Formats: sequence, C-alpha cells, structure tokens
Amino acid sequence: MRDVAIVAFAQSAHRRRTDELSEVDLLMPVLHEVLGATGLKANEIGFTCSGSADYLAGRAFSFTMALDGVGAHPPISESHVEMDGAWALYEAWVKIQTGEADTALVYSYGKSSPGRVRDVLTRQLDPYYLAPLWPDSVALAALQAQALIDAGDTDEEALAEIAARNRTAAVDNPYAQLTGDVPAGDHLVRPLRTGDCPPIGDGAAAVILAAGDTARALCERPAWIRGIDHRIEAHSLGVRDLTDSPSARLAAEHAGAFERPVDTAELHAPFTSQEVVLRKALGLGDEVRVNPSGGALAANPIMAAGLIRLGEAAARIHRGESARALAHATSGPCLQQNLVAVLEGESAHA
Repeated sequence: MRDVAIVAFAQSAHRRRTDELSEVDLLMPVLHEVLGATGLKANEIGFTCSGSADYLAGRAFSFTMALDGVGAHPPISESHVEMDGAWALYEAWVKIQTGEADTALVYSYGKSSPGRVRDVLTRQLDPYYLAPLWPDSVALAALQAQALIDAGDTDEEALAEIAARNRTAAVDNPYAQLTGDVPAGDHLVRPLRTGDCPPIGDGAAAVILAAGDTARALCERPAWIRGIDHRIEAHSLGVRDLTDSPSARLAAEHAGAFERPVDTAELHAPFTSQEVVLRKALGLGDEVRVNPSGGALAANPIMAAGLIRLGEAAARIHRGESARALAHATSGPCLQQNLVAVLEGESAHA
C-alpha cells in the first residue's frame, strides 16, 4: 500500500442561498485556493475526481458544466461519482494506490437552495415500496430519533445539548452557516425540533491528495490516510435496527480506527440523533473531541458535507492540533451508507 495524504483543504463560506452564483462560480475560488496552498498547477495534477448530484441541479450530467471551474486545458484524467465528495476522495485514493497517479484533486459541491431538499432526497429510497409513500428525509430521521428514545439511548433534552455543543464549537469556524445560540425551536417532525436538524445551504469543498515524498514536499505536516473503508446497510429501512449502525462500525474496523485511540472525530451527522448512533457504533468516549468544526449541524451543503469532514480532520492535523483523527461521511436515509477514514500526522506514524 502506498502512503497517501491529504495535503491541502479548502471550502466555501456556506450560505442559505447563492442565487447569484452558478456551480462554477461557487467552485472556482475553492479550487484556486486549494491549488494555491500547494503551488501545484493544473497540468501537475495526476487525477481529478468530483462528487455531486444531478437531482439537486435538476438537470442531467450537470457535473460536466462544473468542469469549467477546473479548466478546459490541458486535458485531464477525470472521473465523477454521484455521491458525496468523500466517495470521490475514496476513488482518487484507489487511483493513487494503483500507481497511475501521484497527486489528485478532489472536489464536491451542492446547491440545495433552488429546490425542496426534503422532497428531492426521497429519490434515494426504494422505488417500489417506500418512495411512493413520499416519506421525506426529516420524517425518516425522526423515526430513527424516536427509536433511540424508545430504546433509552437518548431523550429530547440530550439531543438539544448535542445541537448546542456543535453550534457553539462552530463559532470558531468562519465557514459555518449556523453558529452560537441557536434556539431548539418547535417540533418539525416529532421528536425532532428545528434545532435538531441541519441548515439548508449551498457550498463547495476541495482537497488535494499526494503520495509519499510528493506529499512531504507539498505540505509541512501531511494528514496521512492510514485507513479508509465504506460499507452500506440494507436498502429497506424495515429490516434495519435504526438505533445502531453496523456498516459504520465495520468500515471503522477495516479502516483501523479501533487499533489505537483517536483524539478527534469529525462525524457527518446531519441530525442530532445520528450523532448518538455514530458515537455508539464507533466507540467514541468523552475523551474524544467530536466535531470541533461544528459538523453538519453548523453547515450541511449536500454532496460536500462528507468531504468537509475529511478536510476538517486533515486541517487539524496540518495545524498540529490533532495527532490521530477519525473522519466519517454518510449518504442515504438514516445513515444508510457510511465511509470512515483514519488520519494521522507524521509523528504519529513514526
């Protein structure tokens, strides 16, 4: 296995609406920033991979338009996943493992503001039995939250505390959309209140991966990907225990997360109840700092929020604020698909 690291990370300021910006306008400053951090030129990137969703844009093959942000020349080796950018990072990591590239640019973006996200996300559901009922994403998250309450794993007060902690942490995050004292609000779908749910907004993110000595030349303190894996639950919600996440636990096991303790965890938990599930599945105690960036409860640009968790964890390693961090990304209803990566600084590896 080749040593591969995240050597640079950039993201946009996440906003409720960016009507004046196209996807290219949203992406270009982020791409320029992440390339500028390494000094790399477009022709020095070995592989480019993006993550986005045509359903958000409302048109087929919308990602081809976003390629204008990368540039039309020189020709590039490029790929795209119809998933969160965390899965684009996984593809780029595999590409580097094959030896076909030494560097990779990974980016993702999402403009949720033009449509009704709760309805759009029903297209992820089983098309025969579940999608025709139109249960939206908040209603499904509420089912999971109620299952946790019924099992004695949490209550509404504890969920409110999770929301408050995340958004208080986000005060120090200049890119966050919601920060500080955000009211719990009224019930949106019982038992979830508005404060238990993520903000709807637009945003983009990008990272650069590099292998071995190339990574060391590009970054003073690379965030080495010591393990990465992703797993999926059964598609039907009716055959799953919504109070647990076996796929997240299995992904963490294969990524090596349980071999040594981590000091930081960036969890992609758009709803407060999902943090409860993930903490249990990943064995995260109070000694682990969870979501120092504020997490998805502070900013949740769909298709970029998972990649941001990886980027935020890497950035803390770059700054020397973490030695070993866990990063998690999810997609689908009720934590259906889960990706886990373990990142370390150079000294932790030595």
